[in-house]
Amino acid sequence: MKIRIKNGRVIDPASQFDARQDLYISHGKIVAIGEQPEGFEADKTIDATGLIVSPGLVDLSVRVREPGQEHTATILTETKAAAAGGVTTICVPPDTAPVIDNPTVVELIEDRAKKSGRSMVLTMGAMTQNLGNELLAEMARLKAAGCVGISNGLSPIKNSVILQRAMAYAATLDMTVFITASDPWLQSQGCVHEGAVSSRLGLGGIAESAETVALSRDLILIEQTGVRAHFHNLSTGKAVKLIREAQNRGLPVTADVSAHHLHLSEHDLGNYDALSHVLPPFRSIRDREQLQQGVRDGVISAISSHHQPLDIDDKLGPFAETKPGISGLETLLPLTMKLVEDDEVNLHTALAALTCNPADILGIDSGQIKVGAVADICLIDPDSEYECRPLNFVSAGKNSPFEGWLFNHQVSHTLFHGRLVHERD
Repeated sequence: MKIRIKNGRVIDPASQFDARQDLYISHGKIVAIGEQPEGFEADKTIDATGLIVSPGLVDLSVRVREPGQEHTATILTETKAAAAGGVTTICVPPDTAPVIDNPTVVELIEDRAKKSGRSMVLTMGAMTQNLGNELLAEMARLKAAGCVGISNGLSPIKNSVILQRAMAYAATLDMTVFITASDPWLQSQGCVHEGAVSSRLGLGGIAESAETVALSRDLILIEQTGVRAHFHNLSTGKAVKLIREAQNRGLPVTADVSAHHLHLSEHDLGNYDALSHVLPPFRSIRDREQLQQGVRDGVISAISSHHQPLDIDDKLGPFAETKPGISGLETLLPLTMKLVEDDEVNLHTALAALTCNPADILGIDSGQIKVGAVADICLIDPDSEYECRPLNFVSAGKNSPFEGWLFNHQVSHTLFHGRLVHERD
């Protein structure tokens, strides 16, 4: 299908292009920006007057619950949700069931993603077999199967020798290691940030040192092995400082933050609101401000959803016994754009953190609007005020603490490989 997107504000953060132009798409690729190519006859024209025409979003961490937990969500339901959120590329962590530690699981996920056809689904290979933290996974086979990096998911490797060997192995394969920094002993049985709020609520606290101690160890091993590394979901100001110092020393490290950690703090737990139960936990207001500063400075180069769809029952019961996680695919864009509205981050920085920057981290040719690029496009209506209603999410997961929030910047259309996969009602 040949598609013309007319009168939109085309923004390509990678090149800093920002102008009102028409976009021409044919055979899944962008064939022209501005002037109509000779002989081009559109099968469909989308009037983008008043809309932002952005590259499709790239999300570094999305749990689709398939294979293994199809009763909660599936690749089909969550790629539909991705399309509704303007996300055209998602990356699946290795903690599926079975674990992504062999090519067969990679092929299974890719096959089901192709049948869905709504977004690119990339996989992260396991660092250790079955995420058991003992035997290294066959990383070379995982890379050959298409994994864009390796990770141990939310299961930290306690043994520093094993982690060092995993990093050294990944370095020889030129693979990026994706790490969620957490010291299992310091985290222990905690479920909220350690501080005045945890004391008042009588809940087990997780000190900031659970993140910074693990992060410090990991940075030392990265420097020793020379591996390229990315840190997922920073939650503390001190972690931002450590990443900044490492980058200034020339270490090949990047970092992301969840969109919800940029808005919520420990004070949003309310009266034991299990919908705000996440790991790492929401920290202090000061930590939240330093995370925002990290985005402004470029120390944190990507904003991700860290999407975790859960069953309704998973959020019922005493706070500490509920499962952590937020359904974030459909709030990723509006939460990030809310930072722009509040003058915390400029528009180009925000869009870069959702598009070209995460694409660069993954080492993929995506997140850009240019002639010859694959036509993964997100059209955003900046003036469409609407109320967040998680029960109306396309995702099978309705677990979100943003019920009742007023958002702007709604996705009106999403194109994946030149096909219209979402259109606002």
